[in-house]
Amino acid sequence: MTSHLTPELLAHLQTWQGRSETLEDLITPAPLRALSATLDREDPLPVAGTALPALWHWLFFLPHHRQSEIGPDGHAQRGGFLPPVPLPRRMWAGGRLHWHAPLRVGEAVKRVSTIESVTHKSGRSGDLLFVVVKHEVHNAQGLCLTEAHDIVYRPAAQASDPVPAPVAAAMGALWTRDVVPDDVLLFRYSALTFNGHRIHYDRKYVTQVEGYPGLIVHGPSIATLLVDLVRRQTDRPIRRFEFKALRPTFECADQRHLRVSGQPQADGQQVHLWAQDHEGWLTMQATAELASS
Repeated sequence: MTSHLTPELLAHLQTWQGRSETLEDLITPAPLRALSATLDREDPLPVAGTALPALWHWLFFLPHHRQSEIGPDGHAQRGGFLPPVPLPRRMWAGGRLHWHAPLRVGEAVKRVSTIESVTHKSGRSGDLLFVVVKHEVHNAQGLCLTEAHDIVYRPAAQASDPVPAPVAAAMGALWTRDVVPDDVLLFRYSALTFNGHRIHYDRKYVTQVEGYPGLIVHGPSIATLLVDLVRRQTDRPIRRFEFKALRPTFECADQRHLRVSGQPQADGQQVHLWAQDHEGWLTMQATAELASS
């Protein structure tokens, strides 16, 4: 397949490495109440001082691009902080997080984001471009969270594209939970994270333009469900979390289930986690490291 990324263009995109931006926010309780409801939890109402559960910082530092700045896929137009990659399909591929101290309701917080790397690979269906963004989140006392965020850009789907062989998810996990990621859940998570990406709510766009068979469940929402599974089993906070998306998870509008599973390890610290779609295929794998009891 002819490359969309010439050496000159790739060199230009790699000049984004080292760029940074700083955003400030205030940890407020309303988004926490909304995500708790979306996850079907019965949490106490958050008040000043309530610690954010792992990954719930994704409710803050949201993009607030003006409507005139939005591109055809629902994201902001290419360029700005992220490099202007000319490949149409953009996905959150995974991440690695380390909590140094809790974030709490009522705190003024700051996130410093830096483009760590811009890397090109040639896949079976053409160009792939990987962008790694490092986020550091601070409160008044100092650094609370370090996060590496992996973004992958891919070409438009073609009928001749090879389809990777799916991998069957492991069975017999100690912890499991079934969730129906229907249109409503996808809408609520998009609204909570101010995510305009049309692959999560516009069925005509995702099937006719990007070539997927249905609406795509947000990678971060699946990661959040994996962490939520841990929270339903233990009160010990998560200190580190790493996840990788392996296969798109599509809507389950016909009441088909997404299953999240967890298997605590013998060391008492690690929990292996994974998600599987309604056909039993592995779609995400993760590891959580718990704080010492």
